[in-house]
Amino acid sequence: MSTLRLPPLPSIKNLLKIYKLHAVKQLSQNFILDQNLSDKIIRKTGNLSDCHVLEVGPGPGGLTRSILKHQPNKVIVVEKDKRFEPTLEMLADAFAAVNGNMEIIFDDIMRFNMTTVLPRTEAKAWTDKNPRIRLIGNLPFNISTPLIIKWLHAVCERTGPWEFGRTRMTLTFQKEVAERLIAEPSDLQRCRLSVMAQAWTKPILHFIIPGSSFVPKPDVDVGVVTFVPLTVPRTKHEFTIFEKVTRHIFSFRQKYSIRGIETLFPLEYRKELGQMMYKLSDLNPQTRPMQLTVEDIDKLVSAYKYLLEKHPEISFYEYRASRRIVSLSDTKDIEVVECTD
Repeated sequence: MSTLRLPPLPSIKNLLKIYKLHAVKQLSQNFILDQNLSDKIIRKTGNLSDCHVLEVGPGPGGLTRSILKHQPNKVIVVEKDKRFEPTLEMLADAFAAVNGNMEIIFDDIMRFNMTTVLPRTEAKAWTDKNPRIRLIGNLPFNISTPLIIKWLHAVCERTGPWEFGRTRMTLTFQKEVAERLIAEPSDLQRCRLSVMAQAWTKPILHFIIPGSSFVPKPDVDVGVVTFVPLTVPRTKHEFTIFEKVTRHIFSFRQKYSIRGIETLFPLEYRKELGQMMYKLSDLNPQTRPMQLTVEDIDKLVSAYKYLLEKHPEISFYEYRASRRIVSLSDTKDIEVVECTD
């Protein structure tokens, strides 16, 4: 695949010096200065030629340069930190000089509506091949997990970039999170995040980047992960209830999975309804959380929804709220309000 030669530009390292830019710890910023490494990451995103690429958190533009060299139809970068305006404008001007189109948006990706910058002409049917849209980002560690949960929710509901079809995304995560995303049943790393990612997408861990490749050097290594939305999801349930049951299951990782399931119910019904869920699901209540497949959890969610239909009052029960009230009852000089489960 041929790459585009951009006009001569200062290195990212030199740009940081010229504009006196440094990473802000509160924003979890870590820059990639090695252009060869940036090129390696972008090669894992697939063919970007004629694609609309939305890059999250470009910073000084290391990954952005590598994206531009693959001649996408348009590049949209969403950056929260306006200090990078001059370095990003320099890249936009260089891309324009070779008839490229790059748009810079300063906003918080957690709030930004991506559908406003993506063309409806690129929309595909869900069962069709992937649309010519890519999400790419070297994510700050402090938003990587909440952001992927938010985007998995959007994949489930086919909103945002997934209104256009099975949009692929390639993102960076700290190594431990990346390994959790791909962890299979019985893997000690398997957790709620593994199940949620694998229910609606196929996450692929391409390689691990040593922390020493970033400036400033983080305390952890970094994994590059691509998410390919599944044509047919592995669960038929809504994201919110599937996530709730999964979260409860993994809240007691080292115990039998029924221990977490029981916390879905008020104390007086806990044992009975917990056992009922496993009987309805035809699963062993002594299965450990990390042994459960996505399909197993799908069965448990079906059983939970059945019990909610039979006992609608339990839908209002919140385990954490009930624990807070119990803890208050052990505190002196505080009036205790009795929990009505």
